[in-house]
Amino acid sequence: MAENVKPRECMSAGRSPPAFFLLLFVLSVPFLLFSGTPLPGPANLPVSALMLVCPGLAAAILVFREEGGGGVRRLVGRVADFRKIGAAWYLPILFLMPAIILISYGAALFSGRPLPADPFVPYLLIPAFVLLFFVAGAFEEVGWTGYATDPLQERWSALSAALIIGTVWAIWHFIPWILQNSPVWAAGQSLSTVALRVLIVWLYNNTRGSVFAASLFHGMVNVSEFSFPNYGSHYDPVVTGVITLAVAVAVVAVWGPATLACRS
Repeated sequence: MAENVKPRECMSAGRSPPAFFLLLFVLSVPFLLFSGTPLPGPANLPVSALMLVCPGLAAAILVFREEGGGGVRRLVGRVADFRKIGAAWYLPILFLMPAIILISYGAALFSGRPLPADPFVPYLLIPAFVLLFFVAGAFEEVGWTGYATDPLQERWSALSAALIIGTVWAIWHFIPWILQNSPVWAAGQSLSTVALRVLIVWLYNNTRGSVFAASLFHGMVNVSEFSFPNYGSHYDPVVTGVITLAVAVAVVAVWGPATLACRS
């Protein structure tokens, strides 16, 4: 029983974020080599989309080396730690990113940016998207949040941890982004990615270290972007990145860079 109730500071002891980042990139190389190859199916996703398994895999390998099988079970089990989340925090977890995307759409509409002539939002598919993208987000957040966040913020601060992880997160995605989109698109998505990591660490620290919260918000990011009219075909990461950055700056100003959390 005791192995399931270790405090976060004990679970993060001995963990090495640099080793995690290095192993993550090594594991991602086979996927990156085929970044331009599309997967079967209507979504036209590249092979590099399968990199989503790499953060969780890297974390599991390192935790197994550090703590054995019991450590891996504790790490993976944190994906289901929804009982830590206060009811009020489900509001930003579920609705903050859709609100950002809605504001982004309004900004694009009023600024005259290109938008689909016949906008379509797949409302009936959104529940399926939530489940699918939650699972995908959990693979990543087991690594980014479950493994790397606590040791980084214990050494420096919550904001520093978010900026470090957000930067690595953006670099990790950058090759597929730049191969499929313009440099401006990739730069905007990178800005959005770093700002989103600030929001994820904020939610994590205010939900008593819930990896479920981080995974669900991560999933809602993808749901929101894919639900942008016509399956995200006109999603503009520059506009969304600026709005997300403004939200992240407001969060840091209100909650403070040290912990990004309410003081108890």
